Amino acid sequence: MASTAPTRSAIKVLPEPSDLPEPLPEPAADTVRLEAVLGALSDPLRLRVVRKLLLEREEFDHTCNWFGLDRPKSSLTHHFRALREAGVIRQRQYGLERRSQVRVDDLNARFPGLLDLVVDWTPPTH
Repeated sequence: MASTAPTRSAIKVLPEPSDLPEPLPEPAADTVRLEAVLGALSDPLRLRVVRKLLLEREEFDHTCNWFGLDRPKSSLTHHFRALREAGVIRQRQYGLERRSQVRVDDLNARFPGLLDLVVDWTPPTH
């Protein structure tokens, strides 16, 4: 039976603007470790964040508010930092806000098929 789940072609890739701030500290692409990525993605909220960025992005990168998460700012900061330090997302500082994007090219090169699994994941309904 053919799968009806989204595939890599469903991942939204937008052109990079020319005037981006430098990214916050992150691991180099060739040092990203699978166990760190899987650890970061093991939390359902973080997995949902990455999936939403892959499938629904409207801009090059997004603020924490765009995700519509009903969590304290300190909790969200922790989750986004975990994703960045694992090498899953790239964050940039725009004044007082941080914006995030998935490191699609880096992750596809390092772990082919991983982002397809994230896209194919079906979040539980509450």
